[in-house]
Order: sequence, then structure tokens, then C-alpha cells
Amino acid sequence: MAAAAAPLELDDIQGLVARGYSALKSACFLLLTVEDPTAARPALGRLALLATNGSAESPESALNLAFTSGGLRRLGLDTGELDGFSKEFASGMADPHRSRLLGDVGENAPSRWRWGGPDCPPADVLVLLYARDDGLLGRLEAHVRQDALGDGLTEAARLGTSSLTDREPFGFRDGISQPLVEGLSKVAVGDDAVKAGEFVLGYTNEYGLLTDRPLLPAWYDATGLLPRAPDGGGAADFGRNGSYLVFRQLRQDVAGFHRYLEEVTRRPDGAADPEAREVLAARMVGRWPSGAPLVHAPLRDDPSLGSDNDFGYFATDPHGLSCPLGAHIRRANPRDSLDPQPGSAQSVAIGRRHRILRRGRAYGDDSGDTGLHFLCLGANISRQFEFIQHTWLNNAHFNGLYDGPDPVVASCQNHDATFTVQARPVRTRYRDLPQFVSVRGGAYFFLPGLQALRYLCEGERAGGHR
Repeated sequence: MAAAAAPLELDDIQGLVARGYSALKSACFLLLTVEDPTAARPALGRLALLATNGSAESPESALNLAFTSGGLRRLGLDTGELDGFSKEFASGMADPHRSRLLGDVGENAPSRWRWGGPDCPPADVLVLLYARDDGLLGRLEAHVRQDALGDGLTEAARLGTSSLTDREPFGFRDGISQPLVEGLSKVAVGDDAVKAGEFVLGYTNEYGLLTDRPLLPAWYDATGLLPRAPDGGGAADFGRNGSYLVFRQLRQDVAGFHRYLEEVTRRPDGAADPEAREVLAARMVGRWPSGAPLVHAPLRDDPSLGSDNDFGYFATDPHGLSCPLGAHIRRANPRDSLDPQPGSAQSVAIGRRHRILRRGRAYGDDSGDTGLHFLCLGANISRQFEFIQHTWLNNAHFNGLYDGPDPVVASCQNHDATFTVQARPVRTRYRDLPQFVSVRGGAYFFLPGLQALRYLCEGERAGGHR
């Protein structure tokens, strides 16, 4: 059903959708299990009062809440029976079909995860905590524990993070290529803007439609806490101002990454070649460590281009002679190179339907693991995150290649994985790439709007579904 563009209701949208809390350098994530729904709802209600909305960034701290499908069911909403919850969310990331789709097999299989897997305590609720510094974060976390844990909620896992910087663990500048969202950025206008409905439910998406969202029969909300859906025959709109949150803990083998680069770039006499090592790493990523894109700096790093995100591939580098066809950034966002008309506005428009808002944080835990808590937001998990993961990152045939999944982050690596550097007159192929990134946990969450959060945490309601 078509809907006219409407201003975003930022007071009802959780803050994580509107911003990545870049001024809040410290963060941690608490995964909670609902043991007693009757006791858990008031405890969650107390946390909901602290939830940060999207209207203004707090200079001190922020708190947001999200729920898995199992968590919503334990709290009284059957995500499998109610209309509008996506199938991938209802089945969960650890579902065997989803595991095959995402490449979560072998070492990455959910049976080996530290959290979110079938043998782990249920991760029903995700509490996302952010603060200006570690001291303030500790006080916020202590308050959350005192206010919530023990009242029907137990801790399934605590995931700490490293202090926020602009570098990811492999040493490359991160967070450059974020979509500009209509209604969230003053510069997001015209063809550069992605419709807000791609990320927030209840608003027009890139198809000019409203993405499916959970609508409840009116009698589920007898007290009228939820807005009524104008397109749903008076149904209570539980999904409005909500978003789906994908969370994956990705371990990065930093030592293995640099060891591989050093081995395959040695000079004929066996000596290390630091310059060749840096060049190969940049070609695998598609950017230099500073963030400068190879499309505009093909031969050497240029820190003055560290924030450069204004480029395409079709007109400037169609054959991958500057940025290899299989490089990570070329897969994660193909820009203007998508069929059926590469280089056209239609190609760019197709790409806008597969964008995600990234909200990840790096970590280094007590076991010595280093990596990324990958978080992204979208209104359609299948068309956005899963499509990128399966069709672009893990796809060995991406961009006309034969045996080359993403050389850096692909989670379905095998002994035949190859990275090809296009060149004239002869290309170079790097065979038997190791797996540098592995999955240590994950889940799909729903990040409700604040009215929906209040509804979820209120007491008994008409309809008998509690």
C-alpha cells in the first residue's frame, strides 16, 4: 500500500536508529533470559523508562532495548502467528535454513557459538548500554542490574567492547560508507537519500510501499497504548517506529591476517616486503588503512581522501584495475555496478534497496579474542542483511568471478577460496585464503518504538494472550 512521506517520529524511535552514539566511547551489551514473564515485564518496564529516543543525542549515556522472537513469545506475543513479523525474525538466526544461507556452518555453526546457539541460554532481551567513559558505563550497568536482574530476568551473557575509535581490528578506517537516510540527515536529499522506510517500520520504503510490520488485532490493545494503523483496518500498530537489529559477534584473526599477507608478499629472496603487504591488504579491502578508496588512490595511500565516499565503479573502474572486482567494499556496496543497467540511475536505485545502517563496536575479551560486535539495522532482514551476506559477500561468483568469496569477511571459506587482483597484462591470483573472520554468536532482534516497548511491558491486557 502506497504511503506519502511523513516526518519521522523521533520521540518514539529508539536512539540507536538515529545515531551510532559516536560521542559515547564506552559500551557493553547485556543478553538477558526471561525466566518468569510476570515478574520480567515490570522489570523491563523500569528499563523502558530509561530508553533513549532519537530526538537528541545524550552527552552522557544511552540505553536501548531489543527482543528476539523467543523473547517476545515469552512476554506474550506469538511472533509466528501474528501478522507482520518477518519469517526470518520469527525463525531466528540459528535456524538451520538460515545457517546454510548465511554460511554459518563448520567452525561458524550455531552449535559452536558462545551465545545465541541452540545449546546456549536463551538470549531473549538485549540491553544496549553506552556512556561517555568507562566509569559512567559501570554506574549505568550497575543501575540496570539492580533494577532488572533477579525479577524474572537472568543474565545469559555480557558482551564488552573496546573504546570506540575510527579503526576496526584489522587496522582500517571504519564507518565511512553509511547510507544517508531521508529525515535523519540534513544533507540526505534527492537521489542520494535512502527512504526512511528501509530502516524504520511504518514509513515509505524504496518501493514506495510500507514494509510489512507486526499489526495486532485491536482487542489485543484494549487500553489504546499503541497507534492505530491507517492501512490496517484499525489494527494496533506494534511495528510502527521499530526496526530489526542484526547482531553477530565476529572474531577477527588479526595475527593470522597479517601473517598471511606477509607470507604471500615475500620477495624472491624470502625477505619481507612491507609495501607489498600493505598494497595487498588494501586491494582485499578496497580502501587503504586511512580510508582512501582505491578507485581514487590506486597506487598508494592518500590520507587526504580518508573520508572520500563519493565514487562509483562503472565509469571509473569497470574492470577492477584500480579496485579489484572481489574487494570487500565493492561487495558490501556495489554502488552503480549492478545489473541490468550498470552505470545508470536504475543501478543505483537497486543498490538503495539493499543498504543497512551499521552500528557495530570492536571488542577484545578476556579470552584473547579480538573482533567486532557487528550490529546493523533494517526494515527487512531478508532483503537487506541476508541478501548482502549471501548474494554479495559469500558468493564465490560475485561480479563474474569463479571461486572468490569476500577475501576478508566471508564466513563460508573453504580451501578453494581465491582472491584475484585484476591487472594488465596478467592478473594475480592468491589461492587457499584462510578464514580471517569467524562467528562466535548471533541473533535477530526487534527494536520496538517506545510506545510499543511500553505496551510490551504493561500488565494484563484484553485478548487473553498473556
